[in-house]
Amino acid sequence: MSRHSLFGAVAALTLVFTAPNATLAAEPSKPDAPETVMITLRAKAGGEEALARVIARHFETARALGLVRADAPHMTLKGADGERTHFVEIMTWRDASAPDAAPAAIQAIWKEMNALVEARGGRPGLEIVEMTMVAPE
Repeated sequence: MSRHSLFGAVAALTLVFTAPNATLAAEPSKPDAPETVMITLRAKAGGEEALARVIARHFETARALGLVRADAPHMTLKGADGERTHFVEIMTWRDASAPDAAPAAIQAIWKEMNALVEARGGRPGLEIVEMTMVAPE
């Protein structure tokens, strides 16, 4: 995940993801290094099931297109902020340039995601943070 915007600095992606719902907090990555991200999605009321399906389709599509690491863990979690649902997805892009040059199929899914999330508690509806895997010693 690049530090430039939600899934990259490409103008089309910036338009889709930096709408009021998205932010990114990450350290710079090397373009050819794998990039692990934690994506938090705060579901709009009534859209929880649809968002869960879109999240699953996003990963399936990224995997089919060879954009994510097959050898890295992938996890989607569901939680609640009081009575409101949020999801956390952890995945590893093949390299930091993968989301920057995302194909139209992925960009279309990102647009769907943005339509299904909302800002909550001073946080954006969709938030991505670059993470580092820590292996046990």
